[in-house]
Amino acid sequence: MSDTAILSLDRLSIGYDDPLVEPITLEVKPGEIIAILGPSGIGKTTLIRTVAGLVRPLDGSFELNVEPRGGLGYIPQRLGLVRHATVAHNVSLGARMRVKWSLDMFKERKERTFEALRTLGIENKASEPVRRLSGGQQRRVATARTLAQRPELMLADEFLGELDQANVDIVLGAVRDLVNSGTAVIMVEHHEDNVQNFATRIWEIKGQRFLDLPIKEWVQRNSMGEEE
Repeated sequence: MSDTAILSLDRLSIGYDDPLVEPITLEVKPGEIIAILGPSGIGKTTLIRTVAGLVRPLDGSFELNVEPRGGLGYIPQRLGLVRHATVAHNVSLGARMRVKWSLDMFKERKERTFEALRTLGIENKASEPVRRLSGGQQRRVATARTLAQRPELMLADEFLGELDQANVDIVLGAVRDLVNSGTAVIMVEHHEDNVQNFATRIWEIKGQRFLDLPIKEWVQRNSMGEEE
């Protein structure tokens, strides 16, 4: 696995009119799993959307070192699914992002699509329109789409919402397989149990302070009730 940063932030200032957080300087390496923590409205989603290129930085800069087509995968809070299309079609949109042109490309797209559906336990929903699915099932479709894409950096904004613990375990297991192949994950998450069981690194926003901690240090601070 490469040690070259796939994301670099250089005094990045995020927000809309005024900065939400102090300037951020850091690097993200392949295979890291980063959870962003903090109360609602403090800047977690804005940070994700800025890295995704949907919000312009107020100041500073960031650099993505991923393939231009399909190297970045993004699961927004509202999932971004085509609701009138089938589950298989939605997942295939991810598969086609990084399948290069060849005589076998349509076969490869289909294989990636159904492998992701099987992994997330929704293969039996392949022909269903997304709009007919429950909220939790739709979240699994969005995750399957990203699995089929196989991005180098995956951004996920509360993608475990509406899932029971059994399905959380299935989704995290599938994403961990992606991480083992070198994908880095940055996720907004509220449930500390999921964070402790999955993340390797924590970005925590407190007020306008930004903390960047290895998971072991974050767990130790929490267990001791330390405050920065």
